[in-house]
Amino acid sequence: MGIPAKAVALGTGIALVCTVPLVITLTADAASDVLLSKRRPVVASSEAGGHDAAQAVDGYAGTRWAAAAAGTQWLRIDLGKAQDVSRVRLRWQEEYAKTYRIQVSNDGANWRDVHRTAGGDGGTDDLKKLHGTGRYLRVLATQQGAAGNYSLYEVQVFGPGPAAPAAEHAPAVSSSALAAGLADSRKKALALQLVSTAENSTLNWRDEFDYLEDLGDGRGYTGGIVGFCSGTSDMLALVTEYSRRAPGNKLAEYLPALRAVDGSDSHAGLDPGFPAAWKAAAADPIFQKTQEYERDRMYFNPAVALASADAVRALGQFAYYDAAVMHGQSGLLSIRAEAMKKARTPKQGGDETVWLNAFLDARVQEMRKEEAHSDVTRVETAQRAFLRATNLDLNVPLSWRVYGDRFTAR
Repeated sequence: MGIPAKAVALGTGIALVCTVPLVITLTADAASDVLLSKRRPVVASSEAGGHDAAQAVDGYAGTRWAAAAAGTQWLRIDLGKAQDVSRVRLRWQEEYAKTYRIQVSNDGANWRDVHRTAGGDGGTDDLKKLHGTGRYLRVLATQQGAAGNYSLYEVQVFGPGPAAPAAEHAPAVSSSALAAGLADSRKKALALQLVSTAENSTLNWRDEFDYLEDLGDGRGYTGGIVGFCSGTSDMLALVTEYSRRAPGNKLAEYLPALRAVDGSDSHAGLDPGFPAAWKAAAADPIFQKTQEYERDRMYFNPAVALASADAVRALGQFAYYDAAVMHGQSGLLSIRAEAMKKARTPKQGGDETVWLNAFLDARVQEMRKEEAHSDVTRVETAQRAFLRATNLDLNVPLSWRVYGDRFTAR
């Protein structure tokens, strides 16, 4: 799509009236600064209508990148090596970001702000006297302007250089793969690891099918890969489904007792044989598959669906899922309702970072109502740490701490 005829001011001070797309070259104020971003590998969180990410760095005035949705979206440029960035020039189409950040990163996972604004008004933003160094530069848009969504004709990054050679081919990793939420199998696997570090103190959740103990939190026995509890109905649902799939299994005889203790911390009818029966069943592949099925049915799928409806990305989807695991689906909805008193979801036009901070605040408040959950490190030194780093896509590598233990995912 072309642009209306208008004067385009070049860096040399010459103005040309354009009626068709032109190749444009702009220089920075300082004679030593060079254009670092032209035709470098670039990916975006989403793309719409054939307006792919590469069109934002191709040097043509009439081509553009367009995001496929509102909420939080980003465009990431690989500068080829660590570069000092002194200036960034953004030419917005009518779909612009009201709130956005310019960030740099050495590894594409941990980001540092070099500019941020909540007063974007479209047009051309010429951001000078920036101070940042990194191989990657990202435009992180978190709140759209009046037109909705985001679209950039050009992103130009300047610094002392020298610039890396222009890319001849598109990056090997697609934008959609990088931007995928927990529907992507790799991101889901990471989310399961994160929850397991909080629930079972291990990254390897597949070793926890046989886990069972009473934590003294008023929920009776807690067991399995996400802490199914005898006092909160989910363990009863799990054993009921397992018995449907494998009639006569070792846990089936405890169904009457599980029904009787549901809603309490009682072990009546479960002791002394239930723990041994649980551990024996854990060796059965059918029981393992049933645990995974019930985890997804009761917690993962509803939480991710709700988060997707709120237009939050992988980090937010994980935060919703983790809340559902601890507090149940009704607890997740209650936490979300409290957060909505303080902020708007991205779907409602709110800033995703602001929304997730409000959500985590409400989550912490809910956790502190129970002494057993008063240690809130699974939020503050994990989810909140990722949020402070604006790692909304849960890009690896990740490092976090839960209950005194440190974990890393690569």
